[in-house]
Amino acid sequence: MGKLIRRVIDGDTTVAEWSPDDPASLEAARAKFQDEISSGYHAVRDDDGKKAPVTELPSDADVVILTMPMGGG
Repeated sequence: MGKLIRRVIDGDTTVAEWSPDDPASLEAARAKFQDEISSGYHAVRDDDGKKAPVTELPSDADVVILTMPMGGG
């Protein structure tokens, strides 16, 4: 089962969960993913500690993390 989480200062919040074998759960998670991306979040896929940016929700991911862009200066 995959999990979409939002990382914020206070900790992580589960936004959606899906199973690649359950098209309805995957569709709902993808819709939520797009809502979050449209709101300004960035997403990375976390596979065993290796993180890679994603622009679409991969059905086979274990964890996708949503974060806000960080400014520097």
